[in-house]
Amino acid sequence: MAGEGADKTPDDQNGETRDEEILEASGDVESNANDADGASAVSSETDELIQEAVAAALAEQQDMVLRAQAEVQNMRRRCEQDVEKAHKFALEKFGAELLPVMDNLERALQAVTNADDESVKALYEGVELTLKGFSETLSKNNIDQLDPQGEPFDPQQHEAMSIVENDDVEANTVLTVVQKGYLLNGRVIRPAMVIVAKSSKA
Repeated sequence: MAGEGADKTPDDQNGETRDEEILEASGDVESNANDADGASAVSSETDELIQEAVAAALAEQQDMVLRAQAEVQNMRRRCEQDVEKAHKFALEKFGAELLPVMDNLERALQAVTNADDESVKALYEGVELTLKGFSETLSKNNIDQLDPQGEPFDPQQHEAMSIVENDDVEANTVLTVVQKGYLLNGRVIRPAMVIVAKSSKA
């Protein structure tokens, strides 16, 4: 064995050294390539995570924008409804305070037993014209009269003062209107005061 080592020439030794250096360099290159592949994989995963996070944040922001837009639309709609109601029912209190005047004019006409009597005829006609003009003015402002004589009792619009047995009409029929009611744009500002029938067989 010693003879074999001793027989190698300097050129042979240099060749072996170069081979070792080439193998070592090749290993370094392969190691660097593996490191580069690993770094590239990590970078790719990081990019995917960033993209997912950005997409999630964008979706959340879009959802918040849509919710805010919906809330603004709801607020606008509510404001429009409030304004509409304010316009529609602005006369509610004023109209309700005028109703006793209508009641008094009607009672004045009902109190006259003979409208053809010359002593009261002119006064009767004057009150009648006043009542007619007053009623037309209320109607122009969407204040309508409730006179449910002979109609079925409606607890939403009528207030029963008493219940009387009467088999000549169906049960829950309004027999007498003690005081007329009024509506403003369909809303009750004063219910009609009525007497309601009930069956004696009940």
